[in-house]
Amino acid sequence: MTGAQAIVACLVNQGVDTVFGYPGGTILPLYDALYDSSIHHVLTVHEQGAAHAADGYARASGRVGVCIATSGPGATNLVTGLANAFMDSVPVVAITGQVQTSLIGRDAFQEIDITGITMPITKHNFLVKDISKLPETIKRAFRIAQSGRPGPVLVDIPRDIQTDQYQFDDLDDELPKLAASRQPPDFEELIAKAAAAVSTAERPVIVAGGGVINANAGEAITRFSEQCGLPVVTTLMGIGSLPPKHPNLLGMTGLHGVKPANHAVHAADVLIVAGSRFSDRITGDRARYAAGKTVIHIDIDPAELHKNVDASVALVGEMNTILEALSQAAKPGNWTAWWATINEWREAYKPSGPEDELSAYWIMNELNRQTGGGRDVIYVTDVGQHQMWAAQFLDVGGSRGFLSSGGLGAMGFGLPAAVGAQLAVPHKRVIHIAGDGGYKMTGCELYTVAAEKLPVISIVINNNSLGMVRQLQQCYCNKRYSASLLPTPVDFTSFGRAFGIPAVTVNTRQEFADAFTHAWKGGGPALIAVNIATAHVVTPMINLGGTLDAYIDVEE
Repeated sequence: MTGAQAIVACLVNQGVDTVFGYPGGTILPLYDALYDSSIHHVLTVHEQGAAHAADGYARASGRVGVCIATSGPGATNLVTGLANAFMDSVPVVAITGQVQTSLIGRDAFQEIDITGITMPITKHNFLVKDISKLPETIKRAFRIAQSGRPGPVLVDIPRDIQTDQYQFDDLDDELPKLAASRQPPDFEELIAKAAAAVSTAERPVIVAGGGVINANAGEAITRFSEQCGLPVVTTLMGIGSLPPKHPNLLGMTGLHGVKPANHAVHAADVLIVAGSRFSDRITGDRARYAAGKTVIHIDIDPAELHKNVDASVALVGEMNTILEALSQAAKPGNWTAWWATINEWREAYKPSGPEDELSAYWIMNELNRQTGGGRDVIYVTDVGQHQMWAAQFLDVGGSRGFLSSGGLGAMGFGLPAAVGAQLAVPHKRVIHIAGDGGYKMTGCELYTVAAEKLPVISIVINNNSLGMVRQLQQCYCNKRYSASLLPTPVDFTSFGRAFGIPAVTVNTRQEFADAFTHAWKGGGPALIAVNIATAHVVTPMINLGGTLDAYIDVEE
């Protein structure tokens, strides 16, 4: 068979049912082979959309997402999406076409060194020059993408490797099994040390990061929290680790974390940090973040241990195994006074929004009310103020129920990722939340929503500005709003209808409630543009590089 046919056969053997891509000259042989396959190809509007869609598919399902692009500009258009998946540890396999092997290095039409370009933003990448190695390479790509700490892998395949024929005898062969990961020889000693630190703590806190979600360890961390009576805060990527409204859950911590969560982390004497890389947006001043604390750091990637914050106890390995061992070894302490302090913070810092005004706070709570707490919903956000409002106030009902660009902060992520998530988990409803700035970047993926007949509800929080940029300029640039105000309004209703998507613009609470009810019950795609005041800001906000209890007074 041809190399292209072998690629398709390998994808099928890996359980791939959906791929996202855009055709072009050097990848046409693969597209010709896809024509006769069982794999559903989703044609996106742009290759960046294909990469983000594969990312959303992977996050929502836990399986590997696959995207395809041609050489040159097709391949380079994947870069932002691959960088996003790399920063957030998402398993994606990207297959790119390349000029034929005899032309590599000769500046041929649409030739680009995509393996060189993506080396820093992929877990691994391959340039296949030997057709006999093609099946093994595809299999290795999938193994690398999903083993250990997940991440994106790129496979660059010259056109002649796709068109040449070869007698493949290893399409169904499995790679040798990976050796079972061994626990370090001092594993039990480290667990005992960590458990003792927890049990004797006066003010312990669990910090649940994205590694909990990737490891499907939500139940394990919930049991650990409940058994020991430990408060839990989440990072942006860890949202959904515990069920919404769980009594032990304090909310998101970090730059725009809620005050009870931030105060708890700041005051803690023991931090149990599960699957977080201690991003600067989480810690603020790292030295002062960890000062006077016993830090127990759990991660599958040994490179993360001691990288940003020195750990008192470093536990490397599979998240569920470590959490279960801690649950068995740790004993509840006397934390009555600690919980009393936490509950005082909860009472003192109850969230609120502008009264009788359409605000993001009110919108998120209306979504909670109408969806019943998010049990049958996957929320996908773009990047900006709306992202923080969603993270602060939405009830996320599942460990893969909140998808957002964390490490890269890629505006434009939301809509194509929502496409991927909806295709990955069709029995749930995807609600996409975006700002007007990011929406204009990849909003044409509404074409894909319409073409695939996906019931995505897209909500645009329109404040006629690049809201988070404006907020930072308000705080740090003496309100000099350079290039952040968008005085020319966009008619999002007409934009959505241009793609055949039912769309409406709302200006009041009642209008939004009615519009969402109609969209929610309708079962089809919908776009709701919500006009809110430009002056609305995300609070609280800590000072960049400061401590978690030092807030900026941001006035609306």
